[in-house]
Amino acid sequence: MLIVQVNVQVKPEAVAAFRAATAANAEASRREPGIARFDVLQQTDDPTRFILLEAYRDADAPAAHKATAHYALWRDTVAPLMAVPRTSVKYTNVSPADAAY
Repeated sequence: MLIVQVNVQVKPEAVAAFRAATAANAEASRREPGIARFDVLQQTDDPTRFILLEAYRDADAPAAHKATAHYALWRDTVAPLMAVPRTSVKYTNVSPADAAY
């Protein structure tokens, strides 16, 4: 499993538009067979900062995700809303699959 944490900072006046576009993208993304989880997190003390937490089932799933129409729409919609370019960090899940939290 590949986990990607995408860090986003949007312009203050663009928070609502970013949330709406990102919610639509997340909903469609969760229906992709290669995506195990897709969460959108908003920072409590700075509402212009978001994390997209994406869990992919295999190494091919991120490319398949980026080839979807809903991703392209999201990418093009939110690009002008961002205060700085988004960044991402990739992780591997090392906890046991049946771990209880």
